[in-house]
Amino acid sequence: MFYPGNWIHSFAEHYQWSNATLVTKGMAPWGAVALGEIDLVVQRLHARINEPQAWWEEWTAMAAKVERTADAAAAEGRQATAGNNYLRAGNYYYTGERMVPPGEQKLDIYRKSLRCFHEGIGRRFPHVEFVEVPYEGTSLPAYFMPSPVAKGPAPTIVLFDGLDNCKEMSVLFAGIELAFRGFHTLAIDGPGQGEALRLRNLPSRYDYEAAGTPAYEYVAGRKDVDPRRIAIMAYSAGGYYAPRVAAFEKRYRALVAWGAHYDYHAVWQKRWEAMQADERKSATSHFQLPWVLGVPDMEAAMEKLQKFTLAGVANRIECPVLICYGEDDKLAPPEVADQLYSNVGSRDKTLKVFTAEEGGAEHCQVDNRQVGIDYIADWLAARL
Repeated sequence: MFYPGNWIHSFAEHYQWSNATLVTKGMAPWGAVALGEIDLVVQRLHARINEPQAWWEEWTAMAAKVERTADAAAAEGRQATAGNNYLRAGNYYYTGERMVPPGEQKLDIYRKSLRCFHEGIGRRFPHVEFVEVPYEGTSLPAYFMPSPVAKGPAPTIVLFDGLDNCKEMSVLFAGIELAFRGFHTLAIDGPGQGEALRLRNLPSRYDYEAAGTPAYEYVAGRKDVDPRRIAIMAYSAGGYYAPRVAAFEKRYRALVAWGAHYDYHAVWQKRWEAMQADERKSATSHFQLPWVLGVPDMEAAMEKLQKFTLAGVANRIECPVLICYGEDDKLAPPEVADQLYSNVGSRDKTLKVFTAEEGGAEHCQVDNRQVGIDYIADWLAARL
C-alpha cells in the first residue's frame, strides 16, 4: 500500500498550495528548479499558512534572490551559470504569480518571470527560436525547439498549455525529451494561456481549432518540418483543447490529451461547489477561470463553459489518440477519461492510466512528469 508523503502534499491543510508546489517540483528533472530552494520556501510558508499574501511574497522573494545571482553571473560572463539561475527564477516568479488576482501586481510579477525565462532559455538552449504564429489579425507567442538529432524534415509536435501552465514550462518538460527522440516541438501559448492572455488580452474559446489550424500551418510551412507527421498535444485543460482541434483540423496525424476532459463545464460545476465551501481544497483560485475566459465572474464563466464539451465532437477524431490519466487525479474523475476514450472515433486509441506503483498517478503525472513524457514520446515515436 502507498501512503501520501509530503512530496505530493506539502501542505496537508491547503491543497491549493500543495498542488501549485507540486507543479513547481515537477520541473526538477530539467534543471528548471532546485528542490532545496523549494523546500526553503515551503518551510517559510508553513509558518505563514493563514496569510494568503505569503504565497506570492515567499516565492517572489526566492525568485528575486536567484535572479540577482543570475544577473551577477551574466555580468561576469558566466553565461551557463546565469542561464541556470534565470530558469529557476522564472519558474519561481511564475509560481508566485499564480495566486495573485488579475491586475498590475500580477502583470509585474509575470513580466519578471518572462524576462528570466527568456534570459535562461536563450543561454541554456540557444537553438530555440522565439516565434510568432499568425492568429486572427495578431499572433500567438511560441518557442520552436528543433531536434538536434533530426535528419531532414522531421516529425513535429504542436503543444498547447492548460489552465495554469505556460509555454516556458512545456518547452522544457516536453520539448527536451521530444528533441532527444528526433521530434521538433512548437510550444505555444494559445488563447487564454500564458503570454497570450497576460500581455495580449486573448481569452480562451471553445472552438480551439481557431488556434490549432494556424499552429499547424506555421510548422507545416517550415522546411525543417515534415507536414505529413505533425501531432497536436495539450496539457491538463488542454485535454479539452487538443481533441477539439484534432476533430476539426484533420491534417494533424496524432493526438495526445495529456489530461482527460470531455464535458469541461460539468467538471467545473463540481469544482465551483467545492471552492465555495473551502477554496483551500481547490487547485485553482476563484478568479482564475473568469480571467482565462475573459468574463467578469464565475457565473458568467460557467455560462461560457457550456460550449466546452466534446459531445458530438470526439467522434469526429480520426487520427491515433493517446489519453493520459493518473489514478489519483484530484482535478477530474476517472469517468471523464473513460467517457473521452469511449467517444473518440479513432480506431487507434489508447487510454493510459498511471498508477501510484509505477509513478505519475497525480493529475497529468505532475508527481513524476518524467514518467509521463517518456510514455508519450515513445507512443508518438511508434506512430510518427
